[in-house]
Amino acid sequence: MYIGQYCHNLDAKGRVIMPSRFREQLGEVFVVTPGYEGCLSVYSEEEWNKFANQLMSMPSHNADARRLIRMFSSGAVTCETDKQGRILLPSHLRQHANIEKEVMVIGAIDRVEIWDTAAWEKYNNGEGSMTLEEAAARLSGMGV
Repeated sequence: MYIGQYCHNLDAKGRVIMPSRFREQLGEVFVVTPGYEGCLSVYSEEEWNKFANQLMSMPSHNADARRLIRMFSSGAVTCETDKQGRILLPSHLRQHANIEKEVMVIGAIDRVEIWDTAAWEKYNNGEGSMTLEEAAARLSGMGV
């Protein structure tokens, strides 16, 4: 499981350090794709395959399903860390997440997420955000 949060800076070439704890779990090659709420999602190959299988199980005659599949697959890139533990975030992914300099790399149980730090803080503390208790109450019927 991926847990915790780490603050890092994007360098001039668009690279960011992937925390060593996450690198160990992700493996040598992993997938970065646009994520929900304006972040980037990082999957190990195994988790990406599970996610891709879920996408492929959606009905191909459904326009929303096709759009979702296209959005995730067309934006996805495979990554490897360099000797300093950095990954290159292509410009289309940086644009999706509005990442310019400071990023928050967080664990999200089955994946890692990369957020622009200001967007992460706004998501967590912004107006209309739910408390932990409110979110748990809304999901109580799902076994949480």
